[in-house]
Amino acid sequence: MGKITYRNPVVEDAEKIVEFYNYVGGETSYLSFEKDEYPLDVKAQEDIKGLEGNVNNTMLLALDGEEIVGIATIYSSHKIKSRHEGELGIVVAKKYQGQGIGSTLIQMLIDWCKGNGVTTRIRLDTRTDNTAAASLYMKFGFVVEGCCKNQTLLNGRYYDLYIMGMMIK
Repeated sequence: MGKITYRNPVVEDAEKIVEFYNYVGGETSYLSFEKDEYPLDVKAQEDIKGLEGNVNNTMLLALDGEEIVGIATIYSSHKIKSRHEGELGIVVAKKYQGQGIGSTLIQMLIDWCKGNGVTTRIRLDTRTDNTAAASLYMKFGFVVEGCCKNQTLLNGRYYDLYIMGMMIK
C-alpha cells in the first residue's frame, strides 16, 4: 500500500468506479446495494459529467496508486426547499479500513459543504448494528435524529436504520 491520494473523478474513472462499487457491495452487508448491483458504466459516466460545475453535489475518490480504495459523495436536491441538505455516502474497501481514509473523506466532504455556499445540513443513514460507522459519524458531530424500524431486509432478517444529521456553519 502506497500513499493514499484524494481527488474528484473524471469521466475516464467511470468503469473503475462501477467495478469498485460492485466489488465492495460483496464485502459487506452494510451498504444499500449488493455485489454487482451497481449501475452500468454509461450511467456512471453521466453521473460524473453531471458533477462538473455542480455546487451542491460532489464525489471524492481515495486512491492507492491508480486503484480506487474509497469513494465518498454528497448528493443534494436542486429543489429550493431541500437543496441545503446533502446526503453523505461513503465506502472504503475492507483492506483499507482503519487507516483514516474514511475520516479524511468525511472531513473533506464537510469542508466542501462549508465552502459551497448552499449546503447547511448533512444527513446520512446507517444500520443500527454498524456501530463502528455510527461512532465515526458521531466523532464528526453527527447525531442520531431517528430510527427507521425494519428498513433493511437481508437473508430473511430485518435491520433498523439510524437517520443521522448535522448542521454545518
